[in-house]
Amino acid sequence: MYDRNTHTVTLTGGARGIRKGITLDADTLIGYLRKKAPLDPVTKMPLSQPRPEDQDSDGDQDLYRIEAIGHVHIFNQKDQAWGDHGIYDMDKGIMLLTGKKLRVVSAKEFITARDVMEYYPDTHISIARGDATVTTNEGKRITADIIKSIGYSDEEKAKLGPNPPDLDRAFGWGDVTIRTPTQTAVGDRGVYLFGPELARLMGHVRVTQGQNQNNGSQAIVNMKTGISRMLPGGNDPVQGLIVPNENAS
Repeated sequence: MYDRNTHTVTLTGGARGIRKGITLDADTLIGYLRKKAPLDPVTKMPLSQPRPEDQDSDGDQDLYRIEAIGHVHIFNQKDQAWGDHGIYDMDKGIMLLTGKKLRVVSAKEFITARDVMEYYPDTHISIARGDATVTTNEGKRITADIIKSIGYSDEEKAKLGPNPPDLDRAFGWGDVTIRTPTQTAVGDRGVYLFGPELARLMGHVRVTQGQNQNNGSQAIVNMKTGISRMLPGGNDPVQGLIVPNENAS
């Protein structure tokens, strides 16, 4: 249904929108339209974008924003995301998802958030806010207040050889926690490289294995081997608590 006054198009009853390889499904979709901007005669690029409130209903119009309500599912051939409500900004290529069970899923990684999920389907980037997690299909898990995950492009994956990960790296801020089968490492911020399976934690770092704990300002965690290495840095010296014969009966 087209509303001439608000310049919107509303689809209900299991609505679907498809554009440039991206599909958006929801109970209701509301498309926001604006008058097409004039093109530069040399570059053929839009000279400017008129404000929606300044446009009239005559002439060609562009779809620049989509609001999705209820059972929101957006996907392409590489990954997909879910939420209860979403706003897709087509100029910026970003989908803002809110609601329960927010998640972005690829073939090898699973990302969740409590508050907001920012999903960039064109560039395979996601930003999870609030109790954010990244879990690999091998069970390795990273949690933080905020996690920004960056995926590989098709061209980059082709250079990595057989069976590369879908994600290149993930940045975490706030209570970043990395768990291996034998250790738990916590820091204020960190970055994880999915290819070599290495993480670097910084700021008030604690690495715990059983009753043993090391504290410092930086650490490298090898999630493939489960071995961590404390690094000197800042004003905090490396400190440790070692319990001898911990496993002795």
